[in-house]
Amino acid sequence: MEFRRRALSKPHRSLSPVGAFPAKSGSSTRVQASDALPIPIRHTNKLFSVLFMASMYYLMCRWREKIRTGAPLHALTLSDIPAIVGFIASLVYLISFFGIAYVQSFVSSHDDEDDFLLSSDQPAPCPLTCSKKSPLAAESLFGDDEEIVSAVVAGKIPSYVLEAKLGDCRRAAGIRREAISRITGRGMEGLPLDGFDYSSILGQCCEMPVGYVQLPVGIAGPLLLNGKEYFVPMATTEGCLVASTNRGCKAIAASDGAVCVVLKDGMTRAPVVRFATAKRAAELKFFLEDPRNFETLEIVFNRSSRFAKLQGIKCSLAGKNLYMRFTCLTGDAMGMNMVSKGVQNVLDCLQNDFPDMDVISISGNFCSDKKPAAVNWIEGRGKSVVCEAIIKEETVRKVLKTTVSALVELNTLKNLAGSAVAGSLGGFNAHASNIVTAIYIATGQDPAQNVESSHCITMMEAVNDNNDLHISVTMPSIEVGTVGGGTQLASQSACLNLLGVKGANLDSPGANSRLLATIVAGSVLAGELSLMSALAAGQLVKSHMKYNRSIKDMSKALPPDS
Repeated sequence: MEFRRRALSKPHRSLSPVGAFPAKSGSSTRVQASDALPIPIRHTNKLFSVLFMASMYYLMCRWREKIRTGAPLHALTLSDIPAIVGFIASLVYLISFFGIAYVQSFVSSHDDEDDFLLSSDQPAPCPLTCSKKSPLAAESLFGDDEEIVSAVVAGKIPSYVLEAKLGDCRRAAGIRREAISRITGRGMEGLPLDGFDYSSILGQCCEMPVGYVQLPVGIAGPLLLNGKEYFVPMATTEGCLVASTNRGCKAIAASDGAVCVVLKDGMTRAPVVRFATAKRAAELKFFLEDPRNFETLEIVFNRSSRFAKLQGIKCSLAGKNLYMRFTCLTGDAMGMNMVSKGVQNVLDCLQNDFPDMDVISISGNFCSDKKPAAVNWIEGRGKSVVCEAIIKEETVRKVLKTTVSALVELNTLKNLAGSAVAGSLGGFNAHASNIVTAIYIATGQDPAQNVESSHCITMMEAVNDNNDLHISVTMPSIEVGTVGGGTQLASQSACLNLLGVKGANLDSPGANSRLLATIVAGSVLAGELSLMSALAAGQLVKSHMKYNRSIKDMSKALPPDS
């Protein structure tokens, strides 16, 4: 969502810059305060820590004196009562505060993991609730389907209000479908309408539906990864892809499995703001990157969700325009909306100290989402993962039908040198995007994020006296989630359940999404191993002719004179 704003609709506490340059003359006086507490956290921590130690020391001395003199322990003096109250108050504060999460549960007004970007004073509209401002939505539609279809075709009823006015998502889809057919003069007989729960996508997955596309799902595996077996669902129409990945899984399992490690976890969002001068933009850059200010910014950001955890901010300057790349943990959600809400909170508060800041867009492409970008390749986005396996020489020969030396040479000339000649960005692999996209579609991920999620470098090396093959894939920006978006649809939810990562992990938030990222990387490893072996053995064309061609007799579909 892109927008411009120069003033806030609601006041926020000021963020007093530590070590930053002052705002322009004439601005309001700043108040040194955290956004969530009346005084900075470091001061409250010190205050209650000193109170705790002092009261505990005093009480221990008093009780020691009572024991020595034989006085009753329960007998209290006027000086004992404030000490006991101070001890209890400081103890409760310190226990509640450690980890900051408990305090934030009271501060936070948003508990959803992956909610749409909405301001706190603008509640989300219910998809089936009609707006009072719209005369079309003020009353329900009456009449049979034919009358409504005619009204839609004539332009009297907008297609997008059918769900709200009819209250029946399936009926709305059918009416819209018929209206489109009449307007275009083309039928949609091959596109299924029945057999789908249209209410499950209302307001979150797809607008103005007219049916659904059928896509086959194949299973590759078992994939032996970190000592556990996974059967990987892949939704694709490319023949040979599932079979090839399955062969790679077989080779990995025959060589004691693969090992996968999540190196980094953090979703990003990078707004762009503009100032009158480059010097003023640099002042905000210095403020945001000053470690002394991070604690305050963290509180403001994290109140967007109990799962949001700000990790860092990196800035880049282009003239008088400043790009701020926020990175945060998002639990088991992919997290784009969550991080966007956190960024909006920070922007709102920053504008009190930088009133001359003009927010151009909450996304300035320094994130960078759904585009090949060096920043994702270098810094990572989502989950950064590395996966490796040592394939035994016998397995290479019997299962993959090639040799270790041939694979190593091919990987150097194709995936490394060939990709460099092509000027590839993050494409130092054979076909990582094939596997990533197939798994993404099957599990309800955003297929468009295949662009950066497929960034991968495949490495191969002969080990153990040049007898065995060490293969690895390093993928710095796998963007996945197990809650929100398409993951809650029945088919996609079933595929996630097959992998054991359905929904949120209540014991360890984020564990399910991280596990899914490792499964994606492990599957890419299997796909790379198999395709490279087919290329080294000269089997690619033969395999595709066998598995990627229809066996139906197509002669009947040809015209008589063909």
